[in-house]
Order: sequence, then structure tokens, then C-alpha cells
Amino acid sequence: MRTLRGGASPMMIGRDSELRRLARLASAREPAVAIIAGEPGIGKTRLVHELLRAVPAGTVVLVGQAEPGSLSRPYEVLLDAIDGRPGVDEEQLAALADARRSPVERLHTGLTLLADLIGDSPAVIVFEDLHWADSESAALFERIADQSGPRLLIGTYRPDEVTLRQPVAGLLARMERRHAVTHVHLDRLTPAQTAALLAAATGAPAPLRAATALHQRTGGNPFFLEELLRALPGHDLEALVDQPLPWSLADVLRRQVDDLDPVSHRILEAATVLGHRIPFDLLADVTDAREEELIAVLRDLVTRGVLVESGEDEFAFRHALVREAIAGQMLGRQRRRLHEAALEVLLRAGASDPAMVAHHARGAGRYDDMIAAARSGTALYLSIGSPYQALQLAEMGLDEMPDDPGLLGAAARAAWLVGLLDDALRYGRRWRDLAGSATDRAEALYLLVRIAWESRLTDEMRELTHHIETLIAELPPGAAQARAMTAIAQSTSLRDEFDAALLWSDRAIALADEFDLPVVRLAALLEKGLVLLERPQTVAEGRDILSALIDDAEKAGEWVLAARALQNLVQGEPPASPIEHAEILERMRIDAERAGFESLAAASYFQGRARLAMRAGDLRAAIGALEAGREQDISYRRPGRWADYHGVFLAGLYLEAGELDRVEELIGDLAALPDNPPTTIPGLAFHLACRRGDLPRAESTLDELIAALDEQTWRAGEQAHDLISAALEVGLPMPRLDQMAVALLDADVWDAFRTLVDAQLAEARGRHAEALAGYLSIIEAHVLNPPTRGTVRVGAARCLLAADRRAEATVHVEAAASLLAEWEGWRVAQLAQVRARLGMAPLDAPDAVTGPAALTPREREVALLISDGLTNTELARRLYISPKTAAVHVSNILRKLGVSSRTEVGDLLGS
Repeated sequence: MRTLRGGASPMMIGRDSELRRLARLASAREPAVAIIAGEPGIGKTRLVHELLRAVPAGTVVLVGQAEPGSLSRPYEVLLDAIDGRPGVDEEQLAALADARRSPVERLHTGLTLLADLIGDSPAVIVFEDLHWADSESAALFERIADQSGPRLLIGTYRPDEVTLRQPVAGLLARMERRHAVTHVHLDRLTPAQTAALLAAATGAPAPLRAATALHQRTGGNPFFLEELLRALPGHDLEALVDQPLPWSLADVLRRQVDDLDPVSHRILEAATVLGHRIPFDLLADVTDAREEELIAVLRDLVTRGVLVESGEDEFAFRHALVREAIAGQMLGRQRRRLHEAALEVLLRAGASDPAMVAHHARGAGRYDDMIAAARSGTALYLSIGSPYQALQLAEMGLDEMPDDPGLLGAAARAAWLVGLLDDALRYGRRWRDLAGSATDRAEALYLLVRIAWESRLTDEMRELTHHIETLIAELPPGAAQARAMTAIAQSTSLRDEFDAALLWSDRAIALADEFDLPVVRLAALLEKGLVLLERPQTVAEGRDILSALIDDAEKAGEWVLAARALQNLVQGEPPASPIEHAEILERMRIDAERAGFESLAAASYFQGRARLAMRAGDLRAAIGALEAGREQDISYRRPGRWADYHGVFLAGLYLEAGELDRVEELIGDLAALPDNPPTTIPGLAFHLACRRGDLPRAESTLDELIAALDEQTWRAGEQAHDLISAALEVGLPMPRLDQMAVALLDADVWDAFRTLVDAQLAEARGRHAEALAGYLSIIEAHVLNPPTRGTVRVGAARCLLAADRRAEATVHVEAAASLLAEWEGWRVAQLAQVRARLGMAPLDAPDAVTGPAALTPREREVALLISDGLTNTELARRLYISPKTAAVHVSNILRKLGVSSRTEVGDLLGS
């Protein structure tokens, strides 16, 4: 049997769902057929290899592979599968190869060979590269699919290499008509998956810039990535970006075009020089080719899979590395003449794509034209939310003019937007030092303050603020002074100096009004609104300010300001309704994408989805959102605040669910990062010790936590409630609990959380009437999410039980059960304890009622959307949950309502 090739990465990346689908088929012990499709190098063989590693012991595995030219070798795939395998009947093998026998006899011989090898055992039979398979192998595959028994039949093929003349074309059509075929199509890796593969291969997170460049270079093809990695021992990813192609890979890539005629080869070489996009008219002008001639050549190149038609009259290389391999064989003078020709055509036509102009100007050595295109291009790309392209153009210009303030400013802003904080700092500092006007200097300082904060460079923030204060004293009233004041408002706000931030933002607003500076006014209003949100007594005013400025910011094209305002509206006190919450979250994502603001468009969006799920009381959906965000992010090496951005939030949810080993893993990951906030590790370690019942460890880590709190300028009611709850569970003495409460609460903590903590401590002291009054005062507090309100109800029920008021306690327990219906962990365990004391049925007991009354609030929300005709995909999009979670909800609803179709759900709810 053929030995399957592995990869440079010790683990398969980005194919988990496909592997699970195939594994379910293999373990079902029923006949099944799966067809795996994908381009060369995409990972079809690796996926099969991972499946075969996981099949149960005793499974017969047969893997055969067709080869180029095997169309003339009957039963090539079967012969390859059984080659060297013991137990093969030599007479049957000879009969299979005997051309004198009829096709039917030989087909039955092949089936008999397989039957003898497999017997009654479960089996996985794999036909690799069906696009090359001979007609006899294709017929055998089809007959195997007709047979019964616990066997999984898998075929792999390359869709782009299938023509009507090949046996596989008819096979695929017939299989589709006669069998329930599971289709698995493998796409190229996403940028995050590329980073994950690089991280797995190197054993360390991949630098963002290197991962992005290597994804662009390889198109996310796993084979190309692995070949590049093999060519550079030591895996210096940043060096790998510019490393020449290994000769073996370049040779494989060039083989696709080795037999081109001279005219076609000349046109292809011109296409490699034109860049990622190849406009038809530009290629025609550069090559002087007639239209009919060029169409014929391009059609052939598309058929070969070298080019794809990427737009109207526009082409691109299917794989960027093919372009690189061909260009590598061209003479420098040859490339330069093609660049010159392309540049002349573009300049004569008044080209609207400055990136293309800059590319050809640099290739032609026309540096004045290149600088002009770089300047206009960076501004264009920043305005349309393409900061990575803007950064590439700015850096192209800076290679020739390293002291250009405009290009430095554009590079700093673009690098910040894509999360390259080290580069953003470097460019921003130089921009500040070389700024030609006070306004530019103020703009540079405003951006540097934000970058320094995200990089956790607190000392630099203070130094920058001092520079800005000095600048303000030197400037006359006007735009530069107003922008500088806004920069100080931002700096003081980010360092939790809220009174100073309000003062500076008000001063900036006054100047902006006086000198009619609408954008500066919006920026200053944003800083003021953010400060007001931090204090419970001014939250309403802050929300009003942020809500009002969003429309104006969007109209002005200030997408970053709008997105930041929207982001903060969904944090802290939640919006009035879940629908409004979801709408704000989606609007934030759209505005962030328009700005190219990666951290908001992706990272904060996942956290917003998690908060929305928590608001719905759905713990699994919240965890799923953060796991998805972390999976996208964790393989990148990011500095400052974006390093493992979701880790702390996710650890908190794992603590809620009782998944304590996963919490310990996350603490280890977070502890390896530099510059964590002071309370991060001590807070999680203390919480984990409490949930594990380790009182000595909890006592020792509490001292670390309280010391760390002295360095933290802010307090959070949610954190106070979580940690006090954990301390109560482990049995921390009352003096220590009081010490915690003093350290965790301050005047700016929400009243509802303060009341909750006070009620918990009063209950722990046995003062049940006092505790009950506190719990009852906050059972509908809007700032508390449903699980926390469920815990409030449970606490009230305990206090009522202490007073022997069982009927009232039952009411609160039933309300808590509804609030905690989609939750897990310690809150649900506390509810179960109180239910047991009341003699109520366990939470996991069969439903006592059926029909609409049996639905949880979340299920009823889903049921109403089902009755409106929404599919699972539409439900997932509307409720910000995964399609899998939506399917679970639908299944539960059908079961509880006692119906079998979605239509009946609407009829039952309507009645």
C-alpha cells in the first residue's frame, strides 16, 4: 500500500470540520461514499492520512493512487492499493491483468480480490487522484460504491483537471445520481490558518507581517507553504518572505508552461511583469499582440490552470508562485523594458490605480513617478479601508525618500490599523520628529498616544503628553492647538485620569466650535463620551454624546471614530434591547471594515458576539464566539494589548462553565506574555484555586491579587462579584472576604454590583433579611446579565428558605431556571442545590410540560424566527450564534413542541 505523505507542520490546519465529517462516516459501520475535491497541494492526501490515523483498530485500509498516464493501464489504482500486501491471490491477480478476459470478468475479479482482503471487517478504501484514473478503475470505484457492508469509499480529484474526455467525468455524474455522496471541497487556507500552519511548523506564533506576506506569496496553499519552510532550516519566517524559491518547487511550477510556443511564452512573460492584476488591454499594448491572437493564448493559459479570469477583461495567476517562478528566469533588462512599456501605457491613459503605476515605475527605475504614485496611492487606500495596501505603497516610497513626512504619517497610520504596532511606533516617531507644520506634529502626537497605549508603553504615553502640553503652550489658538488638546484628552482618558480628560476634551470642543473644525470636534466628543461612560452617574450623558456623533462621523468618512464610538456603546451597560445590541455590533463591524481597522473589525467583533450571547444567557455560544476569535488570532505574534486579546475573557467563561483545566492552560499562555495588566494572572490564579477548592492556594494568591489591585486604577463590579462568589465557595474566612470587598469596590462601580456583593456577604454572615432586601432590589437590574440575575434569584430563594417562606422561594427558583436555562457551571449547581432543598425535580429531568410553555426564553425567540421562515444560517446570522448552535435550538424546539417540521412550529405558536 502506498505510504501517504505528511507535511512540514506536525498538525493539520484548517480541516477539522472536514475530518470530523469523514470520521463520522468511517465509524458509522454503514456503506458510505465521500468525494474530496481541491487543487494540487491543497491537502487532500493529508486529510486522508489524518483520517486513517484515527480509524478504529481492525479497520482494513486500502489506498491506491492513479498516476499521470495511467489511463492506458487498466486497474492501476487497485493494483497500487494491493501492491506488496500479503494475502493477495496470485491467480486472481493474474486474471485481473489478463487482457484476453472480458471487461466484465476482470471487473468481477477486482471485486473478488477486494472482498477476500476485506471480508466482514470495516474498511476504508481510498482512490487518490481520480482525475488521472483509467476507465477500469473508475468502473471499479462505481461498483464498490454499490456494495453493502461497513465500508467507506473515498475518492480524491482535482476539479480543474477534469475534462469530458476523462473517465472520472462520467463517474462523478453517475455517482451523484445513484448514491448519497458526501462532498468535501478543500479551499485554500485563510490568513489566520496560514499563520496557524506557520506557528505549528516553527513552534512559535508567526509575526503578523511575515504571515501576511507568506499568505499572499503562496495563496494559502499548504503544499507551497511547506515547501518554502523545508527550504529554510531554522524557519526564520521574516527571512523566508524574500527567500528565493527552492529549485525543486520552481521546477514543479514551471512544468505547467514548459511546452508553450514562443509567442505564448512571450505573452506569459509579459503577464508575469504586469503584476497581480493583468488587464487585457494593457497586456495587448505591452506585447503588441492582436486581439484574436491574445484571446487564443489567454484561453489556453486558463485551460492549463496557469491563469484565471478574475474580472471583466482582467486576468490573474492562479498561483502567485507560478508568476514568481517564471519571472525568476527572465533577464533584468527584459523585465525593465516591459515595466517601461506598461508605465508609458498607464500614464498616457491616466491610470486610476496608483499601485499599478508605482509597481511599474519602480521596475522601470522611474523614481519620481513612483514617489508620486505612492503618495496618491497611500491616501486612496487609507480612504477606502485598505491599510495593508497603503502601508506597502508608503514603504515603497520611503525606500527612496525615507524622510518624507507625508509618507511617514501614512505608514504610521496604516501600520497601526493593521496591528503592526512596532512599525507604527517607528514611523510615528519619525513623522513627529520631521513634521513640517504644527498641525502635522499634533496629528503625529495624537496617533502616537494611541499606539503607545496599545503597546502598553505607559512611560512613553506620559512623555508624549508632556510634549503635547509644551506644544500647546507654543501654539496659537486654532486647528493644531485643538488637535493637541484632543491628544491629551485621549492620553489622560486611556490612563484613567478622567477629570483631566474631561477638562481637555471640553477645551478642544470649544476651540473646534470657534474655528469650525468638525473632525477635531468629533474626536474630542468621542473622548468626552468615553470618559462619561466610565462613571455610573454620567453613563446616560455619555451614551447620548456617542450616539449623536456616530452619524456625523460616518457622513464625514471618519470610520475609525464611528467604530470606536459604536464599540463602546455595546460595552459596560448594555443597550436597551438585544436587537439594538446586535444592530450596534453589526454597524461597528461594518464601519471598522471600512476603516480597515483590523482589531475592531475582527477581534472586538468576536467579543461583541460573546457579550451578546451572554445577554441571551447562552454560555456555549459565548464561549464559541471567543474560541473562534482566539483561533483566528492566537497564531500571530502580536505586541501589547492585542497579544492573546481574547484570553482573559475566555478564561472567565471557562471558569463559569467549570472547565478548570482549560483555565489553567490559558493562565500558562497568558503568563508567557510580557506586560500583562497587574491583576490578570493573580486574579485568574485566585479564581481557579477557589473553584478547585484549594483554600491554602487561594489564601496565598489573594495576597498577590490585593497587592496587584493597588496598581490598578479602575474597578469592575463584575470582577468583584465573580471573585467574591469564588471566595465564598472555597470557604474564605469573613475577615478576608471583607478585605476583598474593600479592595475590589470603589465609588465608580455600578450600584447593582455593589448591592449584589453586599447581599452575598450579608448572607454569608447569616443576616438573611438584609441579604434578601439587597437581592430583591436588583432582580431586574438592567446592568446585570441574565446569568447574574439568575444567581441573584437563587440567593433570594436561599434567604427565603432560611425564613421558611418556601412558596416565595419556589417563585424565584423557577425564574432563575429560566434565566440559567442555557448556562452551565457553578451558577447552575447552586440552583440545583436550592431546587433539591425545595423538593423540586432536577434540572435535567424530562420536561414536565410540553408545547410552547416548555420553551426557554431563548428557544421561544428562536421559535418565533422559525415561524417567520428563517433557515438555520439566517438564524445564526440574526442571533450571532453558530449554525451548529442554531440547529441544536431547532432540534430542542421540535422535540418540546412535539412536531416534526418547521412549518408546524409557526402553526403551533400562532394558535
